Amino acid sequence: MSSTAGNNLITNVPAIKVWVEHRMIYLELSDGRVLGFPADRFKLLKAASDSQLQEVKLELKGHALRWENLDEDLTVQGILEGKFQLPLEPST
Repeated sequence: MSSTAGNNLITNVPAIKVWVEHRMIYLELSDGRVLGFPADRFKLLKAASDSQLQEVKLELKGHALRWENLDEDLTVQGILEGKFQLPLEPST
């Protein structure tokens, strides 16, 4: 039996929507998946204010996230692969 589920995770799938709620960044991908990650997993985003986080835009036909005011860029592919700068902090 073959499975493609693992391969779909790392396929270069663009995002069609990005939004921020309570310091969580959410992406809707073109294949219908929705995923989220804490802003605090990236150094510049962790230091950003809530209003600065809200200014995220999709770039490169949905393959990148851009915060112009922070001069920060993240690739959708890197997020899908779990390439975060900082470890997940335990809930308090």
